[in-house]
Amino acid sequence: MDLDPRRLLVLSAIAQSGGLAPAARVLGHTRSAVSQQLANLEREVGLPLVDRSGARLELTAAGRLLAATGDRIGKELALAVQQLGSVNQQVIQGPVAIGATSWVLARIAVRALRLLTRLHPRVEPRFVEAGLSDGLRQLRLGELDVLVITDDRDTAMPLPPSVRAQVLSEDDYRVVVPATWDVPTAAAELSGRPWISAPAHSARGRAFARLASAHGVVPSVEHLADHMMAVQALLAGQVGAAVLPAYLAAQLEQVTVTTLPVTGSQITRTLCRTGPGGTAAAARVVADALKQAARDHAEATTVAGRARGDIVVRPLYDPTEVPPPAVPRHAQGSPRNR
Repeated sequence: MDLDPRRLLVLSAIAQSGGLAPAARVLGHTRSAVSQQLANLEREVGLPLVDRSGARLELTAAGRLLAATGDRIGKELALAVQQLGSVNQQVIQGPVAIGATSWVLARIAVRALRLLTRLHPRVEPRFVEAGLSDGLRQLRLGELDVLVITDDRDTAMPLPPSVRAQVLSEDDYRVVVPATWDVPTAAAELSGRPWISAPAHSARGRAFARLASAHGVVPSVEHLADHMMAVQALLAGQVGAAVLPAYLAAQLEQVTVTTLPVTGSQITRTLCRTGPGGTAAAARVVADALKQAARDHAEATTVAGRARGDIVVRPLYDPTEVPPPAVPRHAQGSPRNR
């Protein structure tokens, strides 16, 4: 016997309201529609479910049994609707503090905000400029809900507990020298020359330390510049060599991008706090928006680079746990020499 649960709900309404007409008003149906549903249910079970002999409609024993089942079904459906509403509310609303580097703020923050405004207008994102070390500390303390960081894959910083990580991009390193310099054929030739390095804790700083240790490179002067705008300005001033991610190196003017090998790669990751509650759900929504914004920026940059004849390297990957497994590069080409 197959019972239609919708007819059981109608029978439950008849039992609670005391008749066909009151049940029709509660359900928003016509009296004839309710009567037809009742008749169909009686045919399904092969038993009378109401006693029509008296002045008032009354349920039979079988009718009371099925009406109680319909009542339980109705309560479960109401609970499911309530739970779905609660989940939906968690996902689409709440304040989210987002830490990001100046590079991310300049290139993908606005794209991400536009996506969130369109798709999740009740999420309240707030961007805070944060570097690698201070960003991880703020994430650990709960001062940030989402953090976008750039790190060195080979020496990636340990992540706080209860954090979900997505890799937004990964890129090889390149050694870049001023265009006025002779093109070096070995890294050791750059020992005794000025370098534009980065703080030791940064991804570029660790990549440079690895290169210097492997090839005995000792700078005559080591300029320290953390932000990409400062690095670009120093390179434009022809003041020294630098280790940069390939996608950025390919876009610089007045430099030579060498083919000198640099081990490792630079990764950009989005970290978001996990756990129950609306904040964690909203953080996941923000992390997804950042990933989409990074993809949109990469596509736009690649199209613009190809139009100019540049090589823009910014492969994207699916979400993965950190440290991420080794993955093949794609969309890469030979470095562009200027």
